[in-house]
Amino acid sequence: LDPSRPGPVISPLVHGHFIEHLGGVIYDGVWVGEDSRIPNVGGIRKALVDALKPLRPPVIRWPGGCFADSYNWRDGVGPRSARPVRTSFWMDSEALAKQAGGPQRFEPNAFGTSEFVRFCRLTGAAPYIAGNVRSLPAKDFYEWIDYCNAPAGSTTLARLREQGGDRDPFNVRLWGVGNESWGCGGDMTPEEYSTAFRRCTAWTPGMGVPLAFIASGPDGDNIAWTERFFASLAAKNPGLVDRVWGWALHYYCGTAGKSPIDFTNDEWYELLARANRMEALIKRHWGALAAHDPGRHVKLVVDEWGAWHNVGTEPTPAYIFAQQSSLRDALIAGLTLDTFQRHPEKVGMACVAQMINCLHGLFLAYEDKFTVTPNYHVFAMYAAHQGGAKV
Repeated sequence: LDPSRPGPVISPLVHGHFIEHLGGVIYDGVWVGEDSRIPNVGGIRKALVDALKPLRPPVIRWPGGCFADSYNWRDGVGPRSARPVRTSFWMDSEALAKQAGGPQRFEPNAFGTSEFVRFCRLTGAAPYIAGNVRSLPAKDFYEWIDYCNAPAGSTTLARLREQGGDRDPFNVRLWGVGNESWGCGGDMTPEEYSTAFRRCTAWTPGMGVPLAFIASGPDGDNIAWTERFFASLAAKNPGLVDRVWGWALHYYCGTAGKSPIDFTNDEWYELLARANRMEALIKRHWGALAAHDPGRHVKLVVDEWGAWHNVGTEPTPAYIFAQQSSLRDALIAGLTLDTFQRHPEKVGMACVAQMINCLHGLFLAYEDKFTVTPNYHVFAMYAAHQGGAKV
C-alpha cells in the first residue's frame, strides 16, 4: 500500500441498485400511490426515499430484469388512469398463479418512465433504463430515448412527455440493450444478440446526451458468450466494439441452508465461498474481453448480484423472491463490494439485486410496515468509498 501513489478511481456506480416489476418491488415497495394512507412523495414511499438518501445511491436500474423484455414503454406514459393493464412476466410463477389479481400478477403500469425518473431524482441517483430487445423492434428502443431526452417541445414524443407532467428532458445516459438475452431475454445465441445490439444502437440519436450502451453479457462463468459476442461484433466492424460502454455480467451466489435465517456453520462458510467466486469471474471475463478490446474501452457492469435463498420468509406470498436476511448476507454484500473496489479499472458499474422486497434487498416493506435489512448497513458504511482511489 502506498497512499502517496493512488491508483484507479473507484467508480461510484459500483454501489448501484436495481428495481424490477416483480413481486413487491415496485408495487407496495417503491410505489404506494398518491392517494395512499402510507406517507408518500407523489406516490413514492417516503420512508424509502428518506432511507436511501444517506446511501448516496449513484444509479438505479429499471424496469428489469426479465420484465424488461416483455415491457412496452408506451404502456407506462401519459395519464395513469388511461394506461393499459397487462399480464406480468411473472404471472405464472407458483405463488402468483394463486392470486386472483393485484399489481403483482397483472401489471397496472401506474409506475412508468416519468415515475421512475422522479424516484431517481428524489434519491439523487442516475437512471439506468433496460430496453426491450426480445419483443420490440429497434425503432421502439430509440423512440424511448427520444421520449426521455428530446428537448422540450422539439418532437412529438417530447410533447407526450410534457403531457405527462415533465416538460424538461430526463437526459438519460445509461441504456441497457436488452437483458439476459441468452435466456429470458430471447434465448438468443451470442451471434444473434450481436445483430440485435447493432440494430438497436446504430445511428441512435442521443439528443445531446452522450449515450452509454450496456450490452447483455454472460450468465456467471459463460466465457463463450463473451468471446462469441465480441467476435461477431468485430467481424462486422472492429470499430463497433467501441459502441459497447458496459458488458453486463450477472452472478447470484445462490443459497446454502434451509432458509436465509436457518443454516449451519458449514453452510455459512459455503455461501461466503460461493460469493467469493465474483473475483474469478471478473478476472476471467476481463481476460476474454482483451482479444477484441485491447484499448480497454469496455467495462464490466455487474448489474445483478447477490444471494438467492429458498422461499418461505417473504412478507406475503405475492412478493415472490422476497426474503429475510442475516449477518451472513451483510458479509456477502461487504465481500462483493470489496471485490469491485479491488478492480476499479475493470468494473465500471454494479447493481445489487434488488433494492426492496426481493433477493439481496436493503429494505422490506408491507403496507405501512417498513424496515432496513443488514445489507442496508453495509451500503451505508461503504458510501464513503464512492469516488475513492485504489491504493
